[in-house]
Amino acid sequence: MKQHKKGLVVWLVVVLILLGLSIAVGPSGEHGDVRTAMRDAVLHDVNRVSLFGLKDVNPALISAMVVTVLLLLAALLIRVLVIPRFQLVPGKFQLVLETVVGLLDNMAKVTEPGRCSFIGAYVFAAGVYIFCGTLFELFGVQAMTTNGHPIALPAPLSDVNAAICMGCMSYLVILFGGISHAGMHGVKATLKEFSLPISMSFRLFGALLSGLLVTELVYHYAAMSYVVPVLVGVMFTLLHALVQAYVLTMLVGMYYHEVSEKPKPKEKKKKAAKQADA
Repeated sequence: MKQHKKGLVVWLVVVLILLGLSIAVGPSGEHGDVRTAMRDAVLHDVNRVSLFGLKDVNPALISAMVVTVLLLLAALLIRVLVIPRFQLVPGKFQLVLETVVGLLDNMAKVTEPGRCSFIGAYVFAAGVYIFCGTLFELFGVQAMTTNGHPIALPAPLSDVNAAICMGCMSYLVILFGGISHAGMHGVKATLKEFSLPISMSFRLFGALLSGLLVTELVYHYAAMSYVVPVLVGVMFTLLHALVQAYVLTMLVGMYYHEVSEKPKPKEKKKKAAKQADA
């Protein structure tokens, strides 16, 4: 306990020293127009990256490709090297893996076990991708733009196109659940929620972009660019990674269960009685 207190005191002293030095130094150097930086963070029309020398693309596309490859390699290694060695008494890594899988699987469970096999896999994949993709920007992976300036690759879902793809794909998964389990009733229930892909897409995009814009504002002022960006960037990134992964997986699981439920016999009888009376 005393060691933790000493470590906390040392950390606070270092932070205060760095803050004092940053204030003493004051603003220096050119940081560019903050409005241009924030506009490019949204539209990505200035800092673009060459994709294999064939086309200039959004940096978020490079981030998406890197995150996808890393997740596929991690899944392959875990399946080949880790899962065959699972034990009855789990180790630390096995316990973490089982906890994450169990948490996301519980979001997809319904009364009929057969209905959650597909949605459970999708919820797990979507949640892990959102979480890892959001944390990716913390590593500050550098890329060279076509203008010759280095740039840190952003989170994949900070691009509106990636967010829209995620929202539309989730909506198609929900529609698939409605068709496969409830037929036309599921299709009607899904089509009623026509605004769902829009709300999902812009929820992801807005949340991740807001953290990026706040960090850009902090970096713009040299007096605040020593310690504050680290605290703000980590706080926003971790918060958005956890919240957005949880929210999207919960929404997909909830709507999937709702549209895949077949109409109850009582409801069918009531509809038939109403039609007979009419």
